Amino acid sequence: MSNPVPDFQNTEIAFKHLKDSDLYRAWSLFRAINIKPFVTMGPALVTGALKLRLPVKGLIKSTVFRQFCGGEDLESCEDTVRHLMLGGVYSILDYGVEGEKSEAGFDAAMAEVLRTVSAMKSNSGAPFCVFKLTALARFELLEAVSTSGTSTVHATLTAEWGRVVARVAKICDTAITAGKLVMIDAEETWIQPAIDHLAITMAREHNKKTAKVYTTIQMYRVNGLRDVNALLDQARTEGWIPAIKLVRGAYMEIERERAREMSYPSPIHPDKTATDIAYNEALKKILGPGSTAFLCAGTHNADSSLLAVDLAEAYELPPASPRMWFAQLLGMSDNLTFNLAHSGYLAAKYVPYGPIGAVLPYLFRRARENTSIAGQSSRELLLIERELRRRSGR
Repeated sequence: MSNPVPDFQNTEIAFKHLKDSDLYRAWSLFRAINIKPFVTMGPALVTGALKLRLPVKGLIKSTVFRQFCGGEDLESCEDTVRHLMLGGVYSILDYGVEGEKSEAGFDAAMAEVLRTVSAMKSNSGAPFCVFKLTALARFELLEAVSTSGTSTVHATLTAEWGRVVARVAKICDTAITAGKLVMIDAEETWIQPAIDHLAITMAREHNKKTAKVYTTIQMYRVNGLRDVNALLDQARTEGWIPAIKLVRGAYMEIERERAREMSYPSPIHPDKTATDIAYNEALKKILGPGSTAFLCAGTHNADSSLLAVDLAEAYELPPASPRMWFAQLLGMSDNLTFNLAHSGYLAAKYVPYGPIGAVLPYLFRRARENTSIAGQSSRELLLIERELRRRSGR
């Protein structure tokens, strides 16, 4: 029996969970995001307004925050988790704070992640625990470790690095004991080696019989496919099961700007076509013949999603196989998420939450992503308009 093929043009299923008023609000927001100067100037204007204590939080909360975030605290996310599950869609709750600076801030971020695990322990709608290393460690420390390696980290940093390792281990141990899967997000390339080291260390410990810890690989990186192959080979050699969250990447402008300023070759593919080719080749490696790897396809690309569906069919993975998840960001690509779930595949929304001021870096990246990915905002608008027309003809 063939696996079902989702219809990503079915807007009735895609937006069934949204009221007309929600659709009109989303339409207005994506229309604004489609205006590039608005997105280019917006972050600086919002940051300045907040510093001047101008009353802009209400506007942010009712627009971009409401579209892309689950709430300001864990309790306010419970309705989002429940609402998504009505459409068969799971939630990946993420405490969206990053770039902490103090040991107290790092410990508080860890405590919040652990609180998320505890609160969702008996909630099957939130099967994942996810975090960024920049919420648990100084950026400069991650950069130093990435440059020198963990075995030669400067003596003055040894104790600090040990605390970071302990935080990551505690989150992984607690989440896995609670029956949750763990995702460690990717970040900027120049701190990624330290992140990869910790992710692989945790996977080596926990992924003996099945996959519990997912590392993240960004395929807009020139070396992305090389890293996928290296991870698969390492896991095979050492006898553990690899689990990869495969994404295209969310730091493109930052990476290219730093490369220009520091006069080194850009680590990012020159165009979207090259990234798409690398992403799809990685899917073939992860889901290919003889592979035991687990995949979370974090993509807003319909062609890549359909390729994963085809590969599952070719290698006899049933739609609900735990070896293959799909994930999209909350507020985007509902046509993928809800139609995949409707067809029986494991599909989830990435649901960030936290105080408005603290999650602004995430929100700004979402806005930039919608303009830098060719046609993303336009596609969202067209789908919403199609559904509004369908509803008006009822």
